[in-house]
Amino acid sequence: MAITRRDFVRTTASLAPFVASQLTSAQSPATAIQAPGRTAAPAERFDYVIAGAGHNSLVCAAYLAKAGNRVLVLEGRPLIGGGVKTAEVLLPGFKQDLCSSAHNGINQNPMLRDNEIPLREYGYEVIDPDVVVHIPFLDGASFTVFRRDVARTAETIARVSKKDAETFTRLLASRQKVLAMSAGDRAKTREGVFWERIGALSGFDAAKQIWESPHMRAANLSAGHFGGVPGSDSGTGNQAVSMMTHLNGRPMPKGGSGMLTVALGRYLEANNAVILTSKPVARLIIENNRCTGVECVDGSQYRGQKGVVSTIHPKNLIGMAPRELWGDALLDTVDIWQPEHAMFAFHFALAESPKYPLSTGGTIGSCEASIMQRPESIFQLNTDQARGELNIEDYPLQIVHPSVFDTTRVPPGYGAVKIEGTMPYGLKEGPHHWDAIKERVADQLLTYYLRHTANLTKDKVLAKFLLSPIDIERMNPSMWRGSVHHSVRELGNFAPYRMPIPGLYQTGGSTAPGGSVTGQPGRNAAMVILQDDGKTLEQVVGKAPRSA
Repeated sequence: MAITRRDFVRTTASLAPFVASQLTSAQSPATAIQAPGRTAAPAERFDYVIAGAGHNSLVCAAYLAKAGNRVLVLEGRPLIGGGVKTAEVLLPGFKQDLCSSAHNGINQNPMLRDNEIPLREYGYEVIDPDVVVHIPFLDGASFTVFRRDVARTAETIARVSKKDAETFTRLLASRQKVLAMSAGDRAKTREGVFWERIGALSGFDAAKQIWESPHMRAANLSAGHFGGVPGSDSGTGNQAVSMMTHLNGRPMPKGGSGMLTVALGRYLEANNAVILTSKPVARLIIENNRCTGVECVDGSQYRGQKGVVSTIHPKNLIGMAPRELWGDALLDTVDIWQPEHAMFAFHFALAESPKYPLSTGGTIGSCEASIMQRPESIFQLNTDQARGELNIEDYPLQIVHPSVFDTTRVPPGYGAVKIEGTMPYGLKEGPHHWDAIKERVADQLLTYYLRHTANLTKDKVLAKFLLSPIDIERMNPSMWRGSVHHSVRELGNFAPYRMPIPGLYQTGGSTAPGGSVTGQPGRNAAMVILQDDGKTLEQVVGKAPRSA
């Protein structure tokens, strides 16, 4: 059954009494960026109107505001952030990341790296624990990735396979050497060609080629699935060495992932921008074949003298203006748009923080854990996706519990966990069947997860908040079909920053380089918009920044 954006606005209303009441910022009401009581009169003049307040929209808005523009941001939900928000959805004092958690990508963005937008002055602070990812198995084996500590990480591998520990150390040095080369130089070296060929394989085939131990193959494939694409697909070969990637660390904001968008919101309001929440956009205003503003579901209209910036998913966006205005090229792109596997996120408040047993004795805590018993289980995801079935016995699971190190996220002495991964959105009974089965599915995964811990039992679970794939879409319609990254990134099927309708721009996960918390689509869109306004980003930030 086809489901429209308006259906989701209506459906979410039934979810709203609970969810909206719980979606309070990790900060006090005065700093929640929910703009309580703030209004903007239809006659108020804005240079740019931005539809959506995901992190890329806010990044784009920050650059536009820094350039001296009057910016209005309209967010359909009670809380800004899109996929980057933190809320007390469990119990008071338990701050859970509703979608994203790790911020390793955005810390390489010149916005933060070169302090182009001074978010640290507005409350954005990251923690980067030495224990990055722990990977336990039910038979007692385990691996631990320690940040920038090759020897210590390899030592955990050696307990399972000395050969794989030696391979890990040797190939890591080779990979670092190749990554430091230019693309042209890589093609001229044996090592460069090796890594190029590894990347072209499926993660499963590459892992089978590289690692002796099935445990090591499964560990890298499960930790490689954090990006949402299964390692059974061609071109995912680098997932076979995901533990090497995680050696660089997976920093997370203190106080929750949403502190990024809270800081962006604070920066915007300090720079004469206006943020309005609970304002879902329903229609683009087109005058003389140019986009001059938007109309919200409640009938209110807002105009941007210089342009409108959208982060609405293209599948929903094209229904907001006459179809003939979009042009064949974009319509053809949108028609073949494929969602990635849908995400689920099951949240639990705990009487204590998770601990994992070690084969050497004792226990360990970590920011994240990764679970999958057998490497071949990675194939089950595509099979279930095609059939609309659930065979969840050994799905790859990402377990997120930064409160182990960030005690600001939970009350003293308590813990919290988010179990997430991907499952089919389109069940054979229909996507709404999730409403009937998510409690059972969540209980099954929780039971399975607890078996990997040293200290947790069901009686230590204090509360739960469950987001199935259809709930993910209800929470954020731009996560079309539960796809948190907006598309299958490997296909390179991106919307342009300049849309075919003059005056309309696009940002967010549907534009290059795609989803994840990088802020690059937001910064890239700002560069294009500023260029059309006769400015350069270099002029706006007051220096010549390095490229993203």
